[in-house]
Amino acid sequence: MAEPRRTNGDRPWPRRASGPAIAAIAAAWFLVDAVFYAVIHPLAMRVARLPAFAALGAWVRGLGPYTTLALFLVPVVVFEPLKPVALYLAATGHVVDGALLLAVGETAKVLIVERLFHVGRDKLMTIPAFAWSHRVAMRWIDWLTSLPPWQAVRRRVRAIRARARIVAMRLRQRIAAWRAD
Repeated sequence: MAEPRRTNGDRPWPRRASGPAIAAIAAAWFLVDAVFYAVIHPLAMRVARLPAFAALGAWVRGLGPYTTLALFLVPVVVFEPLKPVALYLAATGHVVDGALLLAVGETAKVLIVERLFHVGRDKLMTIPAFAWSHRVAMRWIDWLTSLPPWQAVRRRVRAIRARARIVAMRLRQRIAAWRAD
């Protein structure tokens, strides 16, 4: 006779509790990437204009879709483990070291992965699992950026940038006036 199907309530409490905990960890993990991407994207666009990246882009465009995927995954595999190491450092009292490791690792990962994705996007999207993962990630990012706290931060950043432009313009005017004297 077949064993009756177990329901969620039949599972021991640690297994029932692990689902939401894993989802919260995954959301926090994803949030770190989304925040770093938003901050690093302007830098990535500047780096993309460097001549070395034009040659790299031409080489990547000559690769097949699965080779491009393997190349795309290398920086993720190399840099993603730095997050828990940075968290461990911060938790053991080395907050500056942990923050620095997280910042450098995430910056390098986002710069490299963003460039590789930009160059190999069309090929990567021919892989069904990758295309599905990309759609799911884009939905998460759209949801995250539509949240009121995110919008409030964006407004604040725009206000800070506008103020910085005004201060820089006034400073340039004062330096020009000082040199003219």
